[in-house]
Amino acid sequence: MGVFVYLPLVLPLSALPMARLAEQHLHPRSATLLLAVVGSTLALCSTLCLALLMVVGTAQLPGNPLPDGWSDPEVRAAVPYEEKAGLIAIGVLGAVLAACCSTLLRHTRIRLRAARALPESGGGSAGDLALVPSPEPYAYALPGRRGQGGRVVVSTAMMDCLDARERAALVAHERAHLTGRHHRYLLATQLAARANPFLLPLRTAVAYSTERWADEDAAYAVGSRRAVATAVGRAALLSHRPGPGMLPAFAAAGPVPRRVAALLDPEPSVGLWPPASAHLALAAVTATTGTVASALSSLNATVTLVGILHAATPL
Repeated sequence: MGVFVYLPLVLPLSALPMARLAEQHLHPRSATLLLAVVGSTLALCSTLCLALLMVVGTAQLPGNPLPDGWSDPEVRAAVPYEEKAGLIAIGVLGAVLAACCSTLLRHTRIRLRAARALPESGGGSAGDLALVPSPEPYAYALPGRRGQGGRVVVSTAMMDCLDARERAALVAHERAHLTGRHHRYLLATQLAARANPFLLPLRTAVAYSTERWADEDAAYAVGSRRAVATAVGRAALLSHRPGPGMLPAFAAAGPVPRRVAALLDPEPSVGLWPPASAHLALAAVTATTGTVASALSSLNATVTLVGILHAATPL
């Protein structure tokens, strides 16, 4: 194992340059997919290595439920670098699991609370659009349960603040969130950031790129980038609460001026090659190298530890 078991804990740093450059130069859909995959892979690798270190630490505790051979001096000598770190990893991994479970529980509670707040079928609801009587202007996408479609939730105050074209842009934006399953990417990067704090910039970048992805889809649906830009800007000025946290929202807190400026520019290219800049190409190579190195380090540490402990386990 040696030093390889520690690499996945710090290699997420290699993806940080990619986070900002991807949201600036890539199509939002490509940026979201790329950053979500890279972040999830790096988080899984770092969590796996914490688990490996925990196994070593647990094997050295007296009275542990593992086979006696796992705590033999020969086993300790075979993994000398992890002798103390393994004990620390027990607490760190416990904190990671608790944070991830808390995030999943909060996400579930928010979705259930938002679903219960919806009006019954009929009245202000039409299809996947649910109008909620409220003096607060807000709009958000509420994903459906498995096998059920989601809902676009808009307050009557928000509808009253927009003209007909801007309303169409708002609804198209939220439907794009539902169609693209953006809540899954947001949740994946939330969990990745909980597993490894070095991935926090990727979570922020994905939150922005999913909004930009929905903006672009809305502009295509209504046929006007300016109408979507106007709706985004006006909704951000009027909305004091964008909706339930951890759900895609039209007036989500964040760099709204950047979204508006991007919508006033020409449509971004969907191509990944050639890279838009040399800095983006270098960042992509760095992030890819870091992700591959993290995966290989995790695999190497896993195979090594399994081999050592298998040899120490009595038949």
